[in-house]
Amino acid sequence: MGLRSLRELPKAHLHLHFTGSMRHSTVIDLAQERGIWLPDALKHQWPPVLSAADEKGWFRFQRLYDIARSVMSTESAVRRLLLEAAEDDAAEGSRWLEIQVDPSGYAAWFGGMTAFTELVLDAARHATTSTGVQVAVVIAANRTRHPLEARALARLAAQYAGRGVVGFGLSNDERRGGAGDFARAFTIANRAGLISTPHGGELSGAASVATCLDDLGAHRIGHGVRAVEDHRLVDRLAESGVTLEVCPGSNMSLGVYAQLADVPLRRLFDAGVSVALGADDPLLFGSRLIDQYAIARDVHYFSDPELAELARMSVRGSTAPELVRTQLLDEIDAWIAA
Repeated sequence: MGLRSLRELPKAHLHLHFTGSMRHSTVIDLAQERGIWLPDALKHQWPPVLSAADEKGWFRFQRLYDIARSVMSTESAVRRLLLEAAEDDAAEGSRWLEIQVDPSGYAAWFGGMTAFTELVLDAARHATTSTGVQVAVVIAANRTRHPLEARALARLAAQYAGRGVVGFGLSNDERRGGAGDFARAFTIANRAGLISTPHGGELSGAASVATCLDDLGAHRIGHGVRAVEDHRLVDRLAESGVTLEVCPGSNMSLGVYAQLADVPLRRLFDAGVSVALGADDPLLFGSRLIDQYAIARDVHYFSDPELAELARMSVRGSTAPELVRTQLLDEIDAWIAA
């Protein structure tokens, strides 16, 4: 087992949801300030016991997420969330953070999606200045909503390409919305120079990953772990260099796998697939980015050189500018050389 500090390992964080990034103490504080009721699962019995094995389990997860999102109704709350997310990443060795948000879920509180997006981008810039973690934004559509809404979000994302928005995603229960239905939205985003980073291969199998590649031109795939159910798809991922944003803690919390040892992190890595570890929704799963690296070390027996390669994969899979990538890769080399 390696002795190097995982917190000192430079890394990029590519899979973190906006409301889900919130500190538990913050959701408590903001709910009290605004007089918002929180269920025990978000208050006294945190982190909640979750499962997405069936529709009822996913509905409970989504309900808790929606309740947490209801505290994000003021400018100060948005700014606090972005700053704290960057602070938490900085404390864990992350130097580059891409945070994912669906502006349509917050627009009613801020005068529309454009106003909310501009607030998030401004808060991200201030968080970058305050912490040194460079914060970028991925705008994501909800696959349970109509594809026309996704196109509106893609056009919004395209307006801010090069101004803080770096990618376009697709989230929520993949069993309820085929990725192919959203192809036109991703075409809009890709034409603006945004990367394609939809969720797939988490609650549905390998075919979901293949659809993200074939229909959405995915550069990265959120989760993607169930690609291991098709060895030819694994070979394709390895050859293409598409990065999988693997989140072991949430995979177990949602019941995708029964235990951490079952998450196919080692199989994907050994097959040559590019893997970027992510925390997904720390507010609901109770584990952050550093915990995912600890799982790789303690459960999947990654050596320090292998952990360094995981960190390199996260940097190479990011949208960070070339100079930032080079600096981070040099810092990773220094970590393993120490």
